[in-house]
Amino acid sequence: MRADAKANHDRLLAVAGTVIAEHGSEASMRDIARRAGVGLATVQRHFPTRESLLEALLRTSFDELTGRAAEVEGAHGPDEALVLWLRDFIAVCTNYRGVVTAMVKAIEDPESALHGSCAAMRGSGARLLTRAQEAGSARTDLDGADLFALVSSLVWLRDQPGLQARAEHLIEVVMSAIVPKARLA
Repeated sequence: MRADAKANHDRLLAVAGTVIAEHGSEASMRDIARRAGVGLATVQRHFPTRESLLEALLRTSFDELTGRAAEVEGAHGPDEALVLWLRDFIAVCTNYRGVVTAMVKAIEDPESALHGSCAAMRGSGARLLTRAQEAGSARTDLDGADLFALVSSLVWLRDQPGLQARAEHLIEVVMSAIVPKARLA
């Protein structure tokens, strides 16, 4: 990719992240183009559909979460690593309003461009959960798919207008149910 095309691509992703954080996953492609200082055709050359833009944006974040799992696994005990990663997962996913639906859909669709990143991210969470279960600090009646569904529902709840405070409380409740012996603060 030429340097100017790469610069446009990177700028579009950065602007799209901001616009989607403000307006949700249904944000206008025209608004993204305008705020990036390019024409709509430039946006569509890089990202022919809203879904392709979302996938590029989320893939980067999800790949970073997968890497973060390895970091916390090496630096913390099993229960603390799981809780830290779950908090990171929730924070990253709530940065982009309305993306939990796309994320859940992608995990079930092997043809989705986002599937690989979602599957790797879910696998990282499952690995941390298994490690905490083996250490005796996490519930043993959950698997990686359950964990992904629970945390995705918390992300969805946090996206709902007027429920952010309740979501924060419920995140603590769910965390203490998954890892009852962990220090959650």
